[in-house]
Amino acid sequence: MSSSEWKPNSQKFGAQYKLIGKDYPTPDLYAKVTGKAKYAEDFRIDGMLFCKLLLSPVPHGRVKHLDISKAMAMPGVKAILTQDDLPAPADSVTDLGVTIKANPLGEKALTMEPLYHGEPVLAVAAVDEYTAAEAIEAIDIEFEPLPFAVDPLDTLRPGGPNPRINGNVWIKPPVPELKPGEKPSSPPLPHIGELKWTEADFAEAKHGRLPMGKAQDEWVVGDLDAGFKNAALVLDETFVTPDTSHETLEPRTTLAYWQNGKVFVHMGTQSTVQTLASLGRWLNMDPNQIVLISEYTGGGFGSKATGYIFAILPALLSKKANAPVMMRISREEEHFIGRARPGFNGRMKVGFASNGRITALDMFVICNNGPYDAVGDANTSGNIVSLLYQPLAMRWRGTTVLTNTPPRGAQSSPGGMQGIVIMETIVSKAARKLGLDQVDIRKANCPEGKSPVGPVRNGTRNHSTSAFLKEAFDRGAEQFQWKDRLARPKRSGTKVRGVGVSSSCFVGGSIGFDGLFVIKPDGRIAIQSGVGNLGTESLVDVHRVVAEVLGVPWEKCDVTWGNTSKNLPWTCVSGGSQTTHAMTRAAHAAAMDGKQKLQEIAAKTLGGKPEQYEVANERVFRKGGGGGMTLAQAAQHAIQLGGKYDGHEPPDDVNKITKASIAALAGQGLVAAAKDKYPRDGQSFSYVASFAEVEVDIETGKYEITDFLAVADVGTVIHPRALSGQILGRSILGIGHAIGQKWVFDPHYGHTISLRFHHTKPPTILDVPVNMQWAALDIPDPETPVGARGIGEPPVGGGCGAILNALSDALGDEIFRRAPVNLDTILTSLEAGHPVQDPLTAHI
Repeated sequence: MSSSEWKPNSQKFGAQYKLIGKDYPTPDLYAKVTGKAKYAEDFRIDGMLFCKLLLSPVPHGRVKHLDISKAMAMPGVKAILTQDDLPAPADSVTDLGVTIKANPLGEKALTMEPLYHGEPVLAVAAVDEYTAAEAIEAIDIEFEPLPFAVDPLDTLRPGGPNPRINGNVWIKPPVPELKPGEKPSSPPLPHIGELKWTEADFAEAKHGRLPMGKAQDEWVVGDLDAGFKNAALVLDETFVTPDTSHETLEPRTTLAYWQNGKVFVHMGTQSTVQTLASLGRWLNMDPNQIVLISEYTGGGFGSKATGYIFAILPALLSKKANAPVMMRISREEEHFIGRARPGFNGRMKVGFASNGRITALDMFVICNNGPYDAVGDANTSGNIVSLLYQPLAMRWRGTTVLTNTPPRGAQSSPGGMQGIVIMETIVSKAARKLGLDQVDIRKANCPEGKSPVGPVRNGTRNHSTSAFLKEAFDRGAEQFQWKDRLARPKRSGTKVRGVGVSSSCFVGGSIGFDGLFVIKPDGRIAIQSGVGNLGTESLVDVHRVVAEVLGVPWEKCDVTWGNTSKNLPWTCVSGGSQTTHAMTRAAHAAAMDGKQKLQEIAAKTLGGKPEQYEVANERVFRKGGGGGMTLAQAAQHAIQLGGKYDGHEPPDDVNKITKASIAALAGQGLVAAAKDKYPRDGQSFSYVASFAEVEVDIETGKYEITDFLAVADVGTVIHPRALSGQILGRSILGIGHAIGQKWVFDPHYGHTISLRFHHTKPPTILDVPVNMQWAALDIPDPETPVGARGIGEPPVGGGCGAILNALSDALGDEIFRRAPVNLDTILTSLEAGHPVQDPLTAHI
């Protein structure tokens, strides 16, 4: 069966809606395709200076001598920043009034004790980049080298080097229990300590198995021993996933300037409103004195969730030099400061019943954290694996280890992808050993409905709001023609064909945010969006709910976004696949507030009770016939009535940021604002069933992905074209981890030697499967009013897992024990009859 014979399914969505589930031209589309969209680097201001960074040449060291006098004497050099010029990071306060103390051991924008090769040490502002670069060359600086570790196993060994002076792991002090009636206090700050394993722990490393010494964290559900005792098959496997840069096309370029005591910052960020607090904390400023402009962002994938600490450098240089400052970041610099997914060393012992059901799962992971704040990937991996495979008993153990490598951060499906990839290769191997179909073994273990997830907390386990992954597998098996592909011959000459399938899921949304819009006296709807424009279109998609509820044509809606001075509401972080779920809920809440106010205005003006009026077709009118008015007329009445109707009396329960925006919009029309207070039973997750076919030339080791299909369970489909971009685009992100993307370090010097795209090898258009398709179930989630969940991250694990499983189907189970899989891995392992790559070492 060739790719051309595979006919993708054509779907229609939103049969019960006018706008939801329909494609449309987004308001930013024209600007993007014509080049009129302005990213941070596109702005220019008279008298603008340029910033360059001096980066550390050592993986761990201390500045023992620094003389900037020659650089400052150079014509055109206006200012130099060092760590001493940075403000102390401010504490933060939660919505409950709890103060979170700033950790002095956390990351700073500049440092005199660099903890990784490429860490910024100082910043220079000059009239142009050439002059700034020349000034950096003129700086007299000397470093004292300190011990370093780039591989987490190296620092865990007895006597191994510590990546920080005080140790190699973060230690979290216990949080004191609250007495009845006692208010929460500031949680104790984590500190750095030392964790070393014994030589006995490392004995298994000689056999290619991950050592399992003392773990930092652990939880257990069910009877693990009984699960293994009752298993028909037990597999104990070690697998290594790669560290990978986020590879956003737009680097962390930032422009900043000061006017009337306020700082204006142009930068790329995933979350417009939520980034203000981060900038305020890093600058130790009131966020009300910061204006963030970020109308367009060239990708984030988690690395720009609430901005980045280095954005404060041009702001501080601008204040010092009394001129606007542009900091343009090169691709090499972006590699150092742009964040990355942490690699895992994982070991799974899994017991299977004869029908493929997982009876017991013992999961142990080591997470390569980098030198600064601990990422949550290790913990998340256990939660996602527990949900996706529903083991009858499970133990999870994890250790997050500091290393002298660039800082890590959340990358699409953080922890979820790593856990899924490690688990998927084992499930596929088990199916072959048990003689089971690959689709059937996953259906035997996948979640349904309100399925349990993670450990027991306070006597109970959390659960999903819904799960229709079995239906996704059924749909995918039919569309991919799974059974027909299995019946085909595998080999033709030197070419071997393999098919693979993978389960995948991730968190699908949060709750509790605000929606805000104004019905203007001319009848148009002005919608305020605090969502970041990171390329997903969710900043606009979610607000079509407002037009749907009010019965207004989308052409009469105007969306404001990307500038915090333009009265935006409190909005979720655009990360963790939250936005579609969280902000359709907020938009729905605001729309219902607007509808209620329209009904009340009609009743006050025309008589009767509010519930006797309906809102549709740009009017509010009496049910069954009778008087009515246009939305434009209702907006005019709202201004006359004042109070809550025109924004002079905001709701008590919305966030203070939303209240300030309502106050600025008051009197302009009917102001609708509301907090999402809809109930939710469980935690929202989205799911993907991924299918792939590969063709491998066993003479050269080269392989191609010929077909790929991802079927998503994401609740109600809001915007099909944007959904397709997310499903396929994030699948490609996962595929990159399977076929080539990784970091490479020189273990002797601690230097990164994969600094550019041709080194790190993110996937290109030439790597995309010849035939790549998607589908969605369009089954509403019952725990959210519109039924929609997020999709940004769930496809990633499936993209990687399906390719690895297709390769194993083609070549056998004894070819690779780590990702990515390169042609040399295939050739040497085929010749040797077993995996020949180093089974444990990081960054190879």
